[in-house]
Amino acid sequence: MPLTKNPVESPDHEQELVLTVQYVADKTDIPNRRLFRKWVKAALSKPAEVVIRIVDRQEGEILNRDFRGKSSATNVLTFVYDDDVPLLGDIVLCAPVICNEAQQQGKDLTAHYAHLTIHGILHLQGYDHIRDEDAVVMESLETEIITRLGYPDPYVIQH
Repeated sequence: MPLTKNPVESPDHEQELVLTVQYVADKTDIPNRRLFRKWVKAALSKPAEVVIRIVDRQEGEILNRDFRGKSSATNVLTFVYDDDVPLLGDIVLCAPVICNEAQQQGKDLTAHYAHLTIHGILHLQGYDHIRDEDAVVMESLETEIITRLGYPDPYVIQH
């Protein structure tokens, strides 16, 4: 179920990023396209064509069930269609899950979106966190990128 059938080229095409952002969740506190572009560019190490799709809980549940066999929505899903150059893939962010997590964890909502966008882009580039040693590498890179952007370390509990 590729979401990238007809990617729309962005003004940053000459900078080797084609980014489409699809807003299909019914929420008003979702970051704008400019922020998503900033976060994606900060995490990319090679040319890419990416669709970011912000979904509601129902679509998040369907995608997580169909592609991961899980019965509930998750915060971020990454679909890699081509890991050559340019990278080609979709990042699906579930708005209600992200909002609930930010509230429960006492995190700024925009910072949480930034973290999960970066997390998804790293997955697109082949990073993973299944094994402990891979998780350390991925989390370190996430922390480096997110703090460089001026957000707090997402793995430090804020009080």
